[in-house]
Amino acid sequence: MSDEDDKNQKFIPAHGGYRKLLSYRKAEIVYDATVCFCSRFLNKRDRTYDQMIQAARSGKQNIAEGSQASGTSKGTEIRLVSVARASQEELLIDYQDFLRVRGLVLWTKDSKEALAVRKLAYESHESYETYRSYIKERSSGTAANIVVCLIHQTNYLLDKQIKQLENDFVKNGGIRERMYNVRLKHRNKN
Repeated sequence: MSDEDDKNQKFIPAHGGYRKLLSYRKAEIVYDATVCFCSRFLNKRDRTYDQMIQAARSGKQNIAEGSQASGTSKGTEIRLVSVARASQEELLIDYQDFLRVRGLVLWTKDSKEALAVRKLAYESHESYETYRSYIKERSSGTAANIVVCLIHQTNYLLDKQIKQLENDFVKNGGIRERMYNVRLKHRNKN
């Protein structure tokens, strides 16, 4: 069997690479911003402090875990990316609750403040550093609203990612189908 045949016989596709995913990079920004926000505005003994940080962490970690598992289980990848999306939604509600119970304004999607935050997403090399000064130096209401905008962006990316994963699964199947096809080709060849 030639090297080219070996390449074509592989049934475990390339996997991992989550650090290149926009959804992961955005979720990492949300995590870092949440750690800073909670440290500034919540009491460490408050249960919400840990819950918000854990939800932000789950949003990031499940993207990574799903990406790593994708080589052998598309179902696991879809499930974990969906868990990441659910964690981001939980975190979004925590920020909205923070604003509501304190009588602070939740920015509308098209407010000038939200549009300014959304514009930052297009900066080259966007990272937590892009938002750090805003989260560290602005009021609790402004910082919370900035993270709300970031979560909405992350959720948008995760929704697109889940839809793409579903389409890929329908088109290409899972590992069992690939294993069966490789084995069938091998049998037919011999």
